[in-house]
Amino acid sequence: MKEVPHVIKLALSNLVVPISSSHKGENGRMVFIGGSELFHAPIRWSLETASRFVDMLFYSSIPQNEELILEAKKEFWNGIVVPQGQLDEYITEADVILIGPGMERNQATETVVNELLKRFAQKKWVVDAGALQMVHPDLLTETMIITPHYKELERVAEHMQCPVDEAVQNLVEKGVSVLVKGEVDTVYVSGRKIGMSGGSAGMTKGGTGDVLAGLLAGLYATNTAETALLVSSFANKKAGEVLAETMGTFFNASDLAVQVPKTLATLLSEL
Repeated sequence: MKEVPHVIKLALSNLVVPISSSHKGENGRMVFIGGSELFHAPIRWSLETASRFVDMLFYSSIPQNEELILEAKKEFWNGIVVPQGQLDEYITEADVILIGPGMERNQATETVVNELLKRFAQKKWVVDAGALQMVHPDLLTETMIITPHYKELERVAEHMQCPVDEAVQNLVEKGVSVLVKGEVDTVYVSGRKIGMSGGSAGMTKGGTGDVLAGLLAGLYATNTAETALLVSSFANKKAGEVLAETMGTFFNASDLAVQVPKTLATLLSEL
C-alpha cells in the first residue's frame, strides 16, 4: 500500500476498536433510517457496510412501509428491523443514527427528517442523500455530520439563502461536521479543512456513497467525528484503489462494501 499521510496515521491510531473483554452492545449501537418504494439498493449497501463496525444495528423505513419492512426481514440477517411504532425507543438507545440513503426527495421525507432531528438534537447523526436534500439546515447541531456531494451542498446553500462557501462556513462555525464527496473529498471538522485524494474511476458507480455513509456512521458510533470522518473517507477511497488493481473499473458498490473492512484491517495492521 502507498504511504499513508500522517494525519490519517494519527486518526487510525486514535480509532476505537473492540477489545477482547468487551461485551455485546459496548462496541456501538446504530439505527439506520432509509429506503423507499423507489430506492431499495442503498439500504443493503449501507446496512452491510455498517454491520461490520457496530455490535447492534437496527433498520427502519420512513414512513414505516410494511412492504419494505417485510422485505428487509427476509434479507437483512446482520441486524434487527425496528417494529412499527417503536423507532423513538431505538433512537434513544442508539449511539448513532444514519438517515437518508434510499429516501425520496418529497414532503414526507422532509417532515419526518426534520421532526426527528429536532426531537433528538443531541444524538450523533449522519445525514445523507435524500434526508440531506430535505433537511432544514438550522436544525443541524454540533453532534451531526452531513455528507453531501457538490450538488447536494448547493441545495443546502439554497435553503440557507447564501453562496456555497458561506453556507459551509456558517455550518462549520456552529460545529456541524461536513464531508463533501468528490474526486477529492473535503472534510470540515474541528475547525480544520482536510482534502482526501485517492480512489479510482470505478467509484463513480451508484451506491459507493451509501457504502461510505454506512462506514462513517459505524465508526462514529464509538469514535469522535474527526476520527470517523478521516478514517472512513481514506479507507473508502483506498478500498476503491485496491479493487482497481485486480478489477480495473469493473467493480460495483457491493464489491466495495466487502473490500472496505479488509482494507481498514490492513491499514490498522501496518501502523
